[in-house]
Amino acid sequence: MTSSAIIQAAHFPAILRSSLPPPPDISGKGGNGRRRKNAGVSLPSSNWRENASLNAGPQEYRSILIDKRLGEVQSQNKIPELKEEEEEEEESHKVISNSIASNLCNCGKYQRHEGRVGIYELIKEIKTMLRSLNDGEITSSAYDTAWVAMVPNLNGDGGPHFPSCLRWIIDNQLDDGSWGDEKLFSAHDRIINTLACAVALRSWSVCPAQCERGLLFLRENMWRMAEENHEELMPIGFEVALPSLIDIAKGLGLDFPYKDPALKDIYEKREIKMKRIPREVMHKVPTSLLHSLEGMPGLEWEMLLRLQSLEGSFLFSPSSTAYALMETRDENCLRYLEKVVDRFHGGVPNVYPVDIFEHLWVVDRLERLGISHYFQAEIEDLMQYVFKYWSEKGLCWARNSKVHDIDDTAMGFRLLRLHGYSVSPEVFRNFERDGEFFGFIGQSNQSVTGIYNLNRASQLVFSGEEILNQAKSFSYHFLRQKQSSNLLLDKWVIAKDLPGEVAYALDFPFYASLPRIEARWYIQEYGGGDDIWIGKTLYRMLCVNHVAYLNLAKVEFNRCQAIHQLEWVGLQRWYEECRLEDYGVARKSMMEAYFLAAASIFESDRSIERLTWARTAVLAEAISSFYSRYSAGDKIMPSFLEDVLARPLNLWSELNRTAETPVDHILGMLCLLNTMPVRKKLPTQAFRRHLRRAWVEWLLKLEEGESERGWLMPGETSLLLIRTIELCAGRTEPEGEVARLEYAYLARLAASICSRLQVCMWVPEGNMRRKCSDEDVESEMQELVKCVLDRPQRPNGLNRETKKTFLTVIKSFYYMAWCPSAARDDHISKVLFEPVE
Repeated sequence: MTSSAIIQAAHFPAILRSSLPPPPDISGKGGNGRRRKNAGVSLPSSNWRENASLNAGPQEYRSILIDKRLGEVQSQNKIPELKEEEEEEEESHKVISNSIASNLCNCGKYQRHEGRVGIYELIKEIKTMLRSLNDGEITSSAYDTAWVAMVPNLNGDGGPHFPSCLRWIIDNQLDDGSWGDEKLFSAHDRIINTLACAVALRSWSVCPAQCERGLLFLRENMWRMAEENHEELMPIGFEVALPSLIDIAKGLGLDFPYKDPALKDIYEKREIKMKRIPREVMHKVPTSLLHSLEGMPGLEWEMLLRLQSLEGSFLFSPSSTAYALMETRDENCLRYLEKVVDRFHGGVPNVYPVDIFEHLWVVDRLERLGISHYFQAEIEDLMQYVFKYWSEKGLCWARNSKVHDIDDTAMGFRLLRLHGYSVSPEVFRNFERDGEFFGFIGQSNQSVTGIYNLNRASQLVFSGEEILNQAKSFSYHFLRQKQSSNLLLDKWVIAKDLPGEVAYALDFPFYASLPRIEARWYIQEYGGGDDIWIGKTLYRMLCVNHVAYLNLAKVEFNRCQAIHQLEWVGLQRWYEECRLEDYGVARKSMMEAYFLAAASIFESDRSIERLTWARTAVLAEAISSFYSRYSAGDKIMPSFLEDVLARPLNLWSELNRTAETPVDHILGMLCLLNTMPVRKKLPTQAFRRHLRRAWVEWLLKLEEGESERGWLMPGETSLLLIRTIELCAGRTEPEGEVARLEYAYLARLAASICSRLQVCMWVPEGNMRRKCSDEDVESEMQELVKCVLDRPQRPNGLNRETKKTFLTVIKSFYYMAWCPSAARDDHISKVLFEPVE
């Protein structure tokens, strides 16, 4: 049985095509307002990401660099920001950037590719886009537009209430007679769009030739639904909406293959879905079925209107709301539809607004592509907007929703926590039952991306958050099972390389994921404007999947890589001049030290921190190796330490590398660190004083560790790196009591984690000591993440950037303990030497 409003569709009076409004002059945000070309592109198959093996050893890196890149490097001066955000360059950065620029002049001028958009223009374009985000840029849906077009004029004059929707349908039929996404062919999408449009045209007795072409397409292509046997590729609510449209088509006398075998499975799925959420429940409690009311006759509208969203829609669905309007003539429904029709010039989307979804996924894309540092102010505004609508029940794709889903909630939780907002993980109890997690109440099948984002969110667990530990375990095993079965297809999105995204998240969780590695992999996996989302129909999120992001990510990655390569050339020269090989430092060891620095602190204007990190790590290894050569009874060790302590501060900047004794030689190398450019806000003398103190304290720990723990001291070395990086950034150790206590706690935590990681590296799996160490590392990493990501609860707390330095360095140690050497070699090659295409 069909509802009364739909039965009337068979008796709508004919309207002349000439009486329809002319095609609007639109910008392409809704529909393109023209007849599209037919596209016979099939759905992409799942492609597994395979890790490439490293073909060149460390000794070959320099020749690869010279052959591939040195002649084609862009000017490395800092890219100018928009005028209103320009700041004066710091003196120390000028020194190092001028040095790099000088090297570049000797290598050859950068030859700009013809037609390439400059990085400045890309940044400006994206900034403008981010500042204009509102309720969501989303493509039109022929299915939803057809439902809105079927609404009769509420004033009773016999025509459609939204003639611009009918005009959109007429103007957007594809060459093969169907309606739907023009670039990607999905049988389910084309069939439901085409049937809806044919019903709308016949309802108003317009364009019979176009209607017949649509019906011909349906008769010739119904069989294709059976070929698309992946349940994940079926649009949302398809099993409920299609039978409803078929009933209307029968009433209108359309020549449709009503007995096609492919429909049997659809009707069976409808019965299953309707049993999942009983009618008495859906009339009292907001559920996802509010999104698909047009497929359910015999509803109790007086009760359902109480579940209406604030802006007048039924779960932000134009088609569901159009059906409600035909049944109830509710003014709030009308006001919502008028707004959406006007916003999209007749071609309405399948869901609107999508503000929360858009804000979150835009930030996620910018961060994973490695370009978020250009848009910090804009990102902070977006996160403040999302936090405004965060609730203890979670999030939905739109603000003020009465229904919440795990996908948006997990993405929101993860990004808000990363940006320092206080969000409780107890929100995930709304999506858990008997140890399993679900996306919606009453869902038919599980979403891969929803559980994938749950897994990413659970990796930011703080100590004591048991629900996140449960979520991590469930999501990990769910995704591994899907991966092993080659079933990483999703019901929400058709992405370029979803299997690759999932594999990276599982293989390199948050603790072991370094920013530049993640960016390098995601640039390969991100589909830009080609990624497509699955709602009631296929649709595109124009600001989430944008080619400008991908273009900027590629240009920025290659630009930073060029700088990193030049720095690596300089480090190799420094290695040879300092005769570091004589002190037990292998060239590959220096390569790994620089790689960790570049993969963690990659920005072009942070050369000082990056180079000092690498040199400090190498010198620490050289001195540790030097210590290990001598027994505790040798006089050379006390002499070395006494010489360091006795040397006046001014002589630390005057020693050179011509000294003949090993002690003087090492002291000379330490003094080289004093010649590094210093941030203007930290005076040179203060920098040298603090640097000397950091090294002295490390040397004292080294002498102590020689007899107690052996010569490898990852804990103390990590603190030395943190202190040195902070000094290069212009920050000294805190002086206030609150900040000092926080700093001391983080220092103890960092030292403990790194020492335990060493045990994990050297003790075989299965050993009880290894097991205990693994558990302790996990617990302490959770505490470290909490200390870093929690915004200060008390005034005068530790600088947030200093906290981030702790996490950055410790994650590099975790990565070294986690990542197999073969994978690490592959990462080095791709991050430092292989440009992205």
